[in-house]
Amino acid sequence: MLSTIQPPRYLSRFPLRGRTKSRPFHILSSAQPVTKTSFAADQSQILSIRYSLLNRHLSAVELTHSYLNRYRPPFDATAVKRLKDLGAIVVGKTNLDEFGMGSTTEASAFKVTANPWDLSRVPGGSSGGSAASVSARQCVVSLGSDTGGSVRQPASFCGVVGLKPTYGRVSRFGLMAYASSLDVIGCFGSSVADTGILLHAISGHDSLDATSSKREVPDFTSQFTSASSLKSRPLEGLRVGLIRETVDAGVDSGVKSAIQGAAAHLEQLGCVLKEVSLPSFSLGLPAYYILASSESSSNLSRYDGVRYGNQASSDELNALYEESRAKGFGSEVKMRILMGTYALSAGYYDAYYKRAQQVRTIIRKSFKAALDENDILISPAAPSAAYKIGEKKNDPLAMYAGDIMTVNVNLAGLPALVLPCGFVEGGAVGLPVGLQIIGAAFDEEKLVKVGHIFEQTLEGYNFVPPLITDVGGASA
Repeated sequence: MLSTIQPPRYLSRFPLRGRTKSRPFHILSSAQPVTKTSFAADQSQILSIRYSLLNRHLSAVELTHSYLNRYRPPFDATAVKRLKDLGAIVVGKTNLDEFGMGSTTEASAFKVTANPWDLSRVPGGSSGGSAASVSARQCVVSLGSDTGGSVRQPASFCGVVGLKPTYGRVSRFGLMAYASSLDVIGCFGSSVADTGILLHAISGHDSLDATSSKREVPDFTSQFTSASSLKSRPLEGLRVGLIRETVDAGVDSGVKSAIQGAAAHLEQLGCVLKEVSLPSFSLGLPAYYILASSESSSNLSRYDGVRYGNQASSDELNALYEESRAKGFGSEVKMRILMGTYALSAGYYDAYYKRAQQVRTIIRKSFKAALDENDILISPAAPSAAYKIGEKKNDPLAMYAGDIMTVNVNLAGLPALVLPCGFVEGGAVGLPVGLQIIGAAFDEEKLVKVGHIFEQTLEGYNFVPPLITDVGGASA
């Protein structure tokens, strides 16, 4: 059961300790107008982080109860350290699918996380706990990781904002690797402003991560404008491409209606909307699962009971490896390791892994062409709203198909923002639907601007789950 601990309805300013002096940002909240307000020094950022981010004060028990339950990291992940250096308070770690492999938290080493909008439904995954904790107001913001949609799909299911940055924008140092060329640390918040400022705090080059970018981090807070000061058409001339393949067959009618309504709202704000076609879009899902499984097969080889992980009792080395991994990994992780090992094996490498990399190149080129003609692209974050716990647990192909909207963005290494835009029928008051906004590489600033204006001007919706409003009367 989700608790209903409610933090204060504001976010405080991160004290700027050792960071660029030109970045004096103030944390905002959806409950307040966007103004440059000062806060008392003792008001601190409250956040949670998912288990795959290392924190030296908390043990890394997210893998399984038996495998790394005695491992205590000797250091903080860079993203966590930067937040702590700025005065953040980490209140805890959140549930996730084991090693980030899953879309529902049903593959967790613990128990299944409940969706605050309907406790009988999944919160999404793999960062389902991070999304649910923000949705349930157990914390103000949280961190997760996004390999193929693990921040954006839970954000859609739980009615919160999720931001996946460009690959390289945020250091991956201290993030337990699933698929190294796809993994990105992302942010959750109850508003675009909160999420953007959290991203601002953790972004920047890190010498401990060779893949982190040396690009200067822009001041995302410069894009935050109060609704009262907006023009009648604040996004005049912005070119928006609605990806045709994401609203075709296979998408729930309610989700399609919500996205079309969001597109109409963007037009009211002055955007120039048109449909764009990405013919390679459907190829992303099989390519993703081949590449991600292959990389996970390599990354998880270190968990053998000798280098990492609890060691099974055995008199023979090969048997020790086999028993340690058999007892330590869950069924979903074992299946993906086997898939990846097969794809990388002699005789199949060219047929699977090499072809998947070629598809990845095609997808990158198609997104670049589309973004050369449009400022942003939009799509649903998932083909459906949150479904019942257990509904797809025994049908992995159906569960994998739910990632179709998000995996292409990871393959292309682009940034994407998901924010709630409407509801479909289900639960007590309906289930939230998320709009995905995709931008060019390192153009998170534009995503934050568009998302913030969209959020400030969208009327008639309250994206606070009844679990909270019934108990504490929280407002959006």
